Amino acid sequence: MERPHRAHGGPMAGLELLYHSVAPGITCAQDALLCYLHWKLITHGYRCLGVGDQPSSNERKSEMLPSGWNADKELYTLRYRLKDDSRDLLVKGIMMDGSIIFNIMDPKSQKVADLTLKVADYVNPEHLADFDKVYQNTEELQTQVVCHIVSPFEVAKEPACPREEPRRERNPSPPNPPDHDPLWIPPRHPHGSRQPNWPDPMGPFAIGGEDLDPFGGRRGGMIFDPLRSGPRNPLVDPSSGLPSRLPPGSVPPGARFDPFGPPRANRSGPDPDHLPPPNYDDMFM
Repeated sequence: MERPHRAHGGPMAGLELLYHSVAPGITCAQDALLCYLHWKLITHGYRCLGVGDQPSSNERKSEMLPSGWNADKELYTLRYRLKDDSRDLLVKGIMMDGSIIFNIMDPKSQKVADLTLKVADYVNPEHLADFDKVYQNTEELQTQVVCHIVSPFEVAKEPACPREEPRRERNPSPPNPPDHDPLWIPPRHPHGSRQPNWPDPMGPFAIGGEDLDPFGGRRGGMIFDPLRSGPRNPLVDPSSGLPSRLPPGSVPPGARFDPFGPPRANRSGPDPDHLPPPNYDDMFM
C-alpha cells in the first residue's frame, strides 16, 4: 500500500486540513474519494457553491464542503465555480457495483466529461479515521482526476494527460499530387499499350484458359468457336450442316455455339479439294 505524502508543503498540501474538517461525517470509502475530488478542484481555482442541481439564494463560493454534501451515499451532487466566475461545473457522483461514476458538465457550454473509479483502488475503508492511511495510489488518482475531470474544461492550457507519440511508418507513402482524384478509375488498357487480342497460343497457360477465364481473352478453350477458329469470317451460317435452314433468331448474333456440321458445308460450286467422280470427262454422265 502506498502511503500518501504529508500535507505540510507537499503535493497534497491542504488535503489533510480539509479531510480533518469533515472527518466526523465520513462514514464510507466513497465519502473520502469525494473529499479528494473536492480538494483537487479547489487547487485548480474552483470554489464550491453548494449541493444539488439548482442554486440557492444564500450560496457563496467556499473552499469547504457544504453542509449535507454526503447525505446520499449513492448520489453526490455538487456545484462549483471558478474564482473569476468564468466557468461553472456541475459534479455528480453515482455509486455502482463498488465503483463511482463521476459526470461533470459545464451548464453554459453543455460540455461534459466523465470518469469511473473503483473506490477500493484508491481508498482503504479500514482507515477512514486515519488520514495517513486512508488514501492509496495517490499519484495515479491525481492523474485520473486531472486528466478526465479538470483538463477537459481548461481549453487554454495544455492537457495534463500523457499523449502517445504517433507511430511513424518506415516507408511512408508519397503524398498524392494536387490534381489527384481518388474517384478516378484508370482504363484497363492505357493508350499506347493495347494488348493483342490473341496471345501466344504456345503459352504455358493457353490450354483450357478460355474455359477457365472466359473474360481473360486467352486462347486454348475446348468449346468450338467458329468466330475465332481458322480464318476470320464474321458471316457464319448457323444452318451449316443441316438439310434445311434454321428459323431466324434461333442463334443470337455473335453467340458461341457448337455448329451442327462443318463450317460452309452448304456452299455452292465445286471444291477443288474434292476428287472428281468417275467418268468425269464423260459429257453424257
